[in-house]
Amino acid sequence: MNEEVTSALETITSVNNEFFYWVSIALMMLIHAGFLFYEGGASRVKNVLAAAMKNLLTLAVVIPSFFFVGWFLYNAFPTGAPELNDAAKAALPWSENMGPNLADPASGIFWGAFALFAATTGSIMSGALIERIRISAFLILTAILGSVVWIIAAAWGWHGGGWMLTELGLHDVGAAGCVHLIAAAFTLGVLINLGPRIGRFVDGRARAIVPHNLPMTMLGLMLIFVGFFGFLMGCAIYGGEGYTTIFGTPMNLSAFAFNTLMGLAGGILGAYLSSKGEPFWTISGGLAGVISVASGLDLYHPAVAFVVATVGGASLPVVAKLLEKVKIDDAVGAVPVHGVCGAWSLIAVGIFASDYPNVAGPEPSLGGQVLSMLVFAALGFIPGYLISLALKAFGILRVPPSVEHFGVDAVELPSLPYPEGIPPTARPNGNGAGLGAPVGGTVLDRSDI
Repeated sequence: MNEEVTSALETITSVNNEFFYWVSIALMMLIHAGFLFYEGGASRVKNVLAAAMKNLLTLAVVIPSFFFVGWFLYNAFPTGAPELNDAAKAALPWSENMGPNLADPASGIFWGAFALFAATTGSIMSGALIERIRISAFLILTAILGSVVWIIAAAWGWHGGGWMLTELGLHDVGAAGCVHLIAAAFTLGVLINLGPRIGRFVDGRARAIVPHNLPMTMLGLMLIFVGFFGFLMGCAIYGGEGYTTIFGTPMNLSAFAFNTLMGLAGGILGAYLSSKGEPFWTISGGLAGVISVASGLDLYHPAVAFVVATVGGASLPVVAKLLEKVKIDDAVGAVPVHGVCGAWSLIAVGIFASDYPNVAGPEPSLGGQVLSMLVFAALGFIPGYLISLALKAFGILRVPPSVEHFGVDAVELPSLPYPEGIPPTARPNGNGAGLGAPVGGTVLDRSDI
């Protein structure tokens, strides 16, 4: 009888484990729906579909590249040097674990959750580059970021045997460093080579290029907020005796609930105050707040999380102004939101939650968190800069000025977002001037370019 009970409990645990990550994957799809709306709304009318298609194609490119390459790298590189251990062998695309296997109910769902994490790094990068990058160049960059660069960082810093955990005591439970900071640092390298949009800087002064549909952008961020709960589900390890972090330390979803919601609120409030109520930065502050508390979600008192998130949200317009001063055109604030707040998230753990017990290495410390932050930043920035520099040298990074003027949609895609003309609410000065899209109800055809 005891054996029967034990077997039944093991079966229930296995089923619950599968279902937990199945729901996580489903919710994370909302992140990509959110980024599609977010970037489409942030674009001008002439580039709406290109922004949306980049997010759709990110899934189509990263998921298979992560299947064939990324999952193996995660399991083979935790110590920093390649190791063909049992886990790495099981992650090879021809392994019996990488497909239907009744004896292995776990590999597919873990792979699926990580594949969606990988695609998220590409969507983070996508928004910053809108309106001037070639779609083909973006897909090359996102495949490398999502299936090579990010996953090596995850192997180093988000794996139970990762050297950043065992040597530095890294604590990054919500992946603020190994997802958000990595993606933003890679993006910054690309932005330097890509250059600003035409008209973004005139006579040394920054000029605003406003979203064509700000409510659409805000809706996109709300969808990302929902999807983020699935993302955070994937940051927990579910077992029969409860939950642990990815590092094996005990935690529960109650802590995640307290601190995610307090982070969301603090980030919105901080951005609202520092931007003097500007809607785009205000709602972006919600994402910044959640990222700011992500590294220490399992440790903070909710009041501490609120303060940490408020600081992160308040930093957004300040960092955006600094980027403008050096002529970097980050169209949606990906570097401030994901990069600076990802770095702040790591540092905040060192300030407010150091000396927490660690099962696989030294206890978290300010020094270890800062050093981990620098490793993540370098690991993201260097390949992002060098690969985009190579694409630029071959002339395939950016669309030509004429294409940028008329719009990427009209040249790279066989369709237009509003074929019957520009909606009145999307027309600056009431006539669409400066958009390079349909004017006065006339629809541009690709043959007109």
